[in-house]
Formats: sequence, structure tokens, C-alpha cells
Amino acid sequence: MTPKVVVFGIDGVRLDTLSQANTPHLDAIAADGFLTKTRIRDVNPTISGPCWATIATGVHADEHGILGNDLTGHHLDEHPCFLHRASTAGFTSYAAAGWLPLLTPQQGGPIFRPDTQYTPPRPPDSKTGGDAESDQHTVTHAAAALSTEDIDIAFVYIGQVDEVGHASGTGTEYHKAVEGADACVGGIMDAILSRPTYDSETWTMLAVTDHGHRDGGGHGGNSDLERTAWIAGCGPGLTGDSADGLEHADIPRLALAPLGL
Repeated sequence: MTPKVVVFGIDGVRLDTLSQANTPHLDAIAADGFLTKTRIRDVNPTISGPCWATIATGVHADEHGILGNDLTGHHLDEHPCFLHRASTAGFTSYAAAGWLPLLTPQQGGPIFRPDTQYTPPRPPDSKTGGDAESDQHTVTHAAAALSTEDIDIAFVYIGQVDEVGHASGTGTEYHKAVEGADACVGGIMDAILSRPTYDSETWTMLAVTDHGHRDGGGHGGNSDLERTAWIAGCGPGLTGDSADGLEHADIPRLALAPLGL
């Protein structure tokens, strides 16, 4: 069986909202493996830039040098992302993301350096690109790629939840955005299941959020609501016992281990 890996990066999802929302696809990952609460280390500000950099590289802000969403001055060349590490070992990597610093030089990026990538067009009314429209473009492209192409490891970013949290707070619209993000995950999972080679593959699926939100929206502080994140995963060898003590910096290990790295 050929090992394959996909990591879903879902921005700004509070764990309590995740538990309340209708999220059948993330629930399926958890049921087949685990869902665990994790806490962002104090050295990392509860901001997307430093948190995604830790998720990508396995080191914290005191090593990768990113303290905000301006990534200028980072040390990512010394701490490459898990996609680049897989590529240098001969595996094929892919990423799709609407938030530009993840994949482009915008704001000092990129954090991820895959073999191939997709960044959707940014709607005129979006400051970040991490909105529902961008997510739909992202899912469409990623689903097409992952349904047919020989990709060994992928990262797919979904940004709409964080965008809604900033714009509308953590009420009804935020709740709906979490369900919308789950639908995006479902679209990718369906694409993977449709692969002609699926029966000869073993897929590891990971999902992670970068930070939480305060009541009413917003993050960047030290409250438990902002510092609480979560990780879900399923695949060969991933069970509830796999979740003990996990944190953001473990994502590269979890993503690369199925490939023997």
C-alpha cells in the first residue's frame, strides 16, 4: 500500500464551537483516530503567522523568528516546512491556500514551499484572502488535484472561520462558518475517495487550527480561549493514545512519519 498524507489547516476555530457545530467530516476523522485539545505555547503569540509557522516547521517562535503576520526576518530557511522536507526526500508535495503569506512572498512569506501550489484570486472586499469565496476556489483546485494527481503529501488551508470571527464575532455566523469549513474538508475527502488508485493507498488525514478567539471575536492575547487549539487525525497507527501531549510542533512529525521520514 502506498502512503499518502493530507493536512487540513483550518484557521481560528474554537474548540467549544467545534464541539457544538454540525461537522460530520471532522467528526469522521476524530472517530477513526483522535481529536485532542492542545495549548499554544507562551512563546508563540496567538496570531496566525507564528502559529502556522510552528505547525509547518515543528519549531516555535523563538526559533523560526515569526511573531506576527508580517513574516519579515524569519528563519524559515533554517527550519523548512514539512512539505519541503518531503520534497527533498523525493516525495511529491502540494498546497492550496487563500491566505497569501502561506504560499507567496506577501508579508514576508512564504511559510510553505511545496512542489506545486495554488493561491486563489482574492475577492476585492477581502483583506486577507481567507474568506468563504477563496476557500471554495481552494477546495475546487485541491479536489481536482487530489482526485487524479500523484501527490504524496498535501496541505489545504481553510480561512473563512477566522475571517468571520474578526468581522462578526463568535456567534451564529461564526458557528455557520465552522460548518462551512467542515464542508470544505468533506469536498477534499470525497475527492480522495474517488482516486482510481485509492484502494492501493493508505491515507493519513490531519486537521489543525492555529488559535482560538475571544468571546465576541479577536485573538492575539493570552486568554485560554485564544491559547486553546486542537488537532484531529486518522490513519495507520493513529488512535486516541496518539493524541497524548500533542501540540502544534508535532504536526510535521505526524505528517512525515507515514512517508517513513
